[in-house]
Amino acid sequence: MLTPKQQKWIDHLSNDDKVIIKPFDPTTGDKFEKVKNIIQTKLGKSTKVLHCGATNMKISGQDEIDVYVPVNINNFNNILLQLENIFGKPKSHYPLERARFVTEIDSKHIDIFLINSKSVGWTDSLKFEQYLKSHPSSLNKYRLLKESLNGVSTREYYKNKIEFINTILEKY
Repeated sequence: MLTPKQQKWIDHLSNDDKVIIKPFDPTTGDKFEKVKNIIQTKLGKSTKVLHCGATNMKISGQDEIDVYVPVNINNFNNILLQLENIFGKPKSHYPLERARFVTEIDSKHIDIFLINSKSVGWTDSLKFEQYLKSHPSSLNKYRLLKESLNGVSTREYYKNKIEFINTILEKY
């Protein structure tokens, strides 16, 4: 089941573009460290830079690395400007909630998310990944779901993925 806000977001996604799922790439840890170093060199070593998503859980995915920079809402706009100086304008921006930057390291697609550390989207994603890491059978179900969605539209992929995430979050 999707919330109205989730459905609205899903509806804006392409029904024509296809998602390609690839096996876990063991080089992603080193590539994450490179982008983390780039960010912390500019923003300071105390800046939290976290590796999240399928590559962090070592499962199949869209062959991209998800990097999160969680910040206090009071620092959001300042960090946004600093990240723009490194990566250019964000590809998507939800003011004081989330901004997504895109870069590439060693031919690997990297999504960098500036995220409000108190936003529901962030706290829910932390709960979800924590649950999967502590419940290997659920992590395997998630991997199998992602693999079964290889070749479907972007819209269909995220619809199924978010429905799975919601079933896990209902356990909290």
